[in-house]
Amino acid sequence: MAIERTLSIIKPDATERNLTGKINALFEDSGLRIVAQRRIRLSREQAETFYEVHKERSFFGELVDYMISGPVVAQVLEGENAIAHHREIMGATNPANAEPGTVRKEFALNVQENSVHGSDSVETAAKEISFFFSDADIVG
Repeated sequence: MAIERTLSIIKPDATERNLTGKINALFEDSGLRIVAQRRIRLSREQAETFYEVHKERSFFGELVDYMISGPVVAQVLEGENAIAHHREIMGATNPANAEPGTVRKEFALNVQENSVHGSDSVETAAKEISFFFSDADIVG
């Protein structure tokens, strides 16, 4: 198995409800390590740039508005097959379809306010991690 790094974002709905520790406990208890972490409030420009891949989608404006509505916790998780492992722990995008014990089943409010974001590939992870962190910020 390969050791990978993935970007994880704890979204505004979860930070507002003070769930950062509970969500991170699920990640850490499953074997992932937090090797970088930062609590920030995204600007509109940052959110638009980060979610640029969705720019032509009908939900883009709502997504950006949501992501700037409160602080987020951006972090780098590391572990064996971290990308797939993290996505499994997050659960399905729609919390109604998520497995019990996953972040989204336990904490998400709805499809948009689904508490977490995670990279979906090695390439995306590298791009997303570099959006928030320099190599010097990542300590493992």
